[in-house]
Amino acid sequence: MSKPIFILNGPNLNLLGTREPNLYGSTTLADVAKNCAARGKALGLKTDLRQTNSEAQMVDWIHEAIKKADGIIINAAALTHTSVAVLDALKNFKGPIVELHITNPHQRESFRHFSYVTFAATAMMSGFGAEGYPLAVEGMALLLKKHEAK
Repeated sequence: MSKPIFILNGPNLNLLGTREPNLYGSTTLADVAKNCAARGKALGLKTDLRQTNSEAQMVDWIHEAIKKADGIIINAAALTHTSVAVLDALKNFKGPIVELHITNPHQRESFRHFSYVTFAATAMMSGFGAEGYPLAVEGMALLLKKHEAK
């Protein structure tokens, strides 16, 4: 792989480690970035982790990924349940997409049971806490092998 894997994070994920630790744990987004980079390096993948509280910025990053990334891992956070714009952007990406959630959305409020991202995702990872991020990197490595074989 010559291009990185974009790991895109939506609103409020900059507060990981302090935001509702009973749900999201004490791992910070900086910790997540380090863990993903280490797992990626072991798998021969480069990772580029980003976070935004802006829907427009998320869409712009997905557009950037079309030319500059081999895969997208996306935890769109609240945008998962509300953003047709994120879905429309993801539908233009030709590589694998992993939808990621720290918690299991189906065990939470009913409005979290619906995901626009799912309509574009190749695979989904949820409920593993912050440990789901490096697991998603491993999953992405498998998906990229399959994608290359096509």
